[in-house]
Amino acid sequence: MSDGVRLNKYLASCGVGSRRACDAMVLAGDVVVNGQSCIKPSYRVQPDDQIRANGKRIEPLSIQSIVLHKPAGLVCTRNDERHRETIYHLLPGRMQHLMHVGRLDLESEGLIILSNDGELSQALTHPKHKIPKVYHVTLDSSFENEIFDKLLKGVYTEEGKAKAHSVERISSRRLQIVLTTGMKRQIRYMMQAVHHRVKRLIRLQIGPLKLGSLRSGKWRPLADQEREDLLKMAEQK
Repeated sequence: MSDGVRLNKYLASCGVGSRRACDAMVLAGDVVVNGQSCIKPSYRVQPDDQIRANGKRIEPLSIQSIVLHKPAGLVCTRNDERHRETIYHLLPGRMQHLMHVGRLDLESEGLIILSNDGELSQALTHPKHKIPKVYHVTLDSSFENEIFDKLLKGVYTEEGKAKAHSVERISSRRLQIVLTTGMKRQIRYMMQAVHHRVKRLIRLQIGPLKLGSLRSGKWRPLADQEREDLLKMAEQK
């Protein structure tokens, strides 16, 4: 960190909040560097700097982020009120503090990220960033290409109007859908609106991050370069 990291980015990486929230905190005079108030978000933090925010000493977080291949039949929550098994049953004790970034419903499977990285979580979940997510969907019956126009223009669901970013046919009953929004059970409701039922739904990609050969129920660490690629895509949106 020879040139230092911008103060707002440093605070966000320590879990203080989103970069925008950290900007506001700095500008409000709530951040103290080496005993003096600092109102410049662009200040470059040095290794020996002592930083406080709202009176609390700020220390770098031990950032952990993992990629999980969620199987169907598990819920994305730490404690389920209906006592169903959760994705946390797949993780060792040292990973139980990680938060899921977005979610997949009970019947859905595929790529999900768990992390304690506030900056990454904000980048992936804020609606303005419109991070594309790629899904393969198997339907209960064959479909006509005419449903593509409906899905692209938008259909009305229980959660409101929903539309796909792109749709491609894979086979007579399978299609690839790309979403840039994250409404609850969006694809299932969209298919219901065009008179089809989803038999299988798997998420294969979030932005540039791909599920690849990771087996169902397994996890791996998120690589530093993968994190940077995800943040870069969010910044471009």
